Amino acid sequence: MADAREPMKTATALDMWRLTTVEGVRRDSPDLTARQMAVMLTVYLTPPPHTVRGLAAQLNVSKPAITRALDRLSQLGLAKRKVDQTDRRSILVQRTVKGSIYLTEFGEIVTTTLRTLEL
Repeated sequence: MADAREPMKTATALDMWRLTTVEGVRRDSPDLTARQMAVMLTVYLTPPPHTVRGLAAQLNVSKPAITRALDRLSQLGLAKRKVDQTDRRSILVQRTVKGSIYLTEFGEIVTTTLRTLEL
């Protein structure tokens, strides 16, 4: 049987997401899709190396979907691609300073939101 507190936990989690998103909008942060954010968080929070093929497998999406996400992240300077010198068929996905700053600020927004909601 479901815990009676589950709806409240769900509502609180959704409110946290809403407040985090609103604060990102207020700060004029780049608009990232859920897929772009998933790629970015995977690249920044898991040990490298990261390849298009590996990210596609890890996120269970197609390589073209990863490529489209990386096109946008690269355009924003949040990630970059580089040919793997040991296997020129493979593309490595690398972190950038701008991407690190973006995620640090995003993490601060999440932390502040959690404190606001007293979770």
